[in-house]
Amino acid sequence: MQRVLKTIQNAPYRSSQLVMKQVAQVLPLPIPPVLQGPGMVRRFPEIIAISGVNKVLVVTDKPLHKMGLLDSFLCSLETNGIDAIVFDKVQPNPTFENIEDGLALYYRSNCQGIVAFGGGSPIDCAKIIAAKVTNRKSIEKMRGLFKLTRRLPPFFAIPTTAGTGSEATICAVITDLKNHEKFVISDPKLVPLATVFDPELSVGLPPSLTATTGMDALTHAVEAYIGKYDTAFVKEKALNATEIIINNLEDTYHNGQDLELRLKMAQASFDAGLAFTRAYVGYVHAIAHAMGGFYGVPHGLANAIILPYILEFSKKAAEKKLAELAFYAGLGEAMYDDETLAGLFIEKIKSMNLHMGIPTTIYALKEKDIPELAKRILKEGNPTYPVPRIMNYQECCDILRLLCPERTPEA
Repeated sequence: MQRVLKTIQNAPYRSSQLVMKQVAQVLPLPIPPVLQGPGMVRRFPEIIAISGVNKVLVVTDKPLHKMGLLDSFLCSLETNGIDAIVFDKVQPNPTFENIEDGLALYYRSNCQGIVAFGGGSPIDCAKIIAAKVTNRKSIEKMRGLFKLTRRLPPFFAIPTTAGTGSEATICAVITDLKNHEKFVISDPKLVPLATVFDPELSVGLPPSLTATTGMDALTHAVEAYIGKYDTAFVKEKALNATEIIINNLEDTYHNGQDLELRLKMAQASFDAGLAFTRAYVGYVHAIAHAMGGFYGVPHGLANAIILPYILEFSKKAAEKKLAELAFYAGLGEAMYDDETLAGLFIEKIKSMNLHMGIPTTIYALKEKDIPELAKRILKEGNPTYPVPRIMNYQECCDILRLLCPERTPEA
């Protein structure tokens, strides 16, 4: 009886998702061309020059700028007759203020295009700055799906981490400091005109960041695959990304100077981005966005910690797909049943987190905040995310308590 009641309660969510799945299957989404290989960032300005711009705003963050990681790219821009204005005030979780400051510099400098240089935060920030250039509306009114009416000025992305896949997606995430929340802007116009995978840009990443960004990409692939919007294209890209990450991330964590490994991880991040931008994500992201908005927890770290908990919650409903992921990644034999393979997949993720020093709880999470957080998480997730198992308020609170360090014996 309880199962029947829950099915009836979830029916409106599933109906909405069924409609969106039909839309997702026919909606044409661009795939940016990729220039890839060691040193290719120095050739990328040749691609930018094709767009006809002669002055660009380069959006990045201060650590990358101070490290000198942009130097060869900026020099190559100059060689190709393109002036660069650097905006390096992007925060780890970009804010409305970051957008407005970057936009003001764009106008003040008479720029004609935008280049994102960095991880997910600079790329997301650059996307929204570019959107504001041609779409004269507030950031709040861009929230959600397909709210942009005009295409962006020439926009390019140079990722320096392998995690967010933002260089491949229609999404940008922004933090509203006033309301302590993160939200997503999604529109095909946010896809860059071109991108580059240069493994030389990521060899200097610390192991901890390699780990969390890699698990971020794995989360994208897994949530896309086990969700309800899994087309043939989504399955192909998600399987490929999952196999690469499962079998190469720990090696990359230990051998960060290996260019071949770095290039593999860049491809996995891109493929996972292509998958989830067509299939959407799930409760891992809903919880991670709440952790980022409420406490400023880095998105990749939050995803890495949360992923095993949500897979355990979804295991029965997603068992067959989790088994397929496990088998494709080489975690079991064909004679194993789905339950065994699904279990092996979840245990592998837990093992990877353990070996790479990723904790099992969210350090900033406070038990007193759980009721409000659960409301925000479910408001984001239901019915937007086509998850295999729909979560109710009590179930959400229970998972948050598992993630809360105040509830652990050692606390």
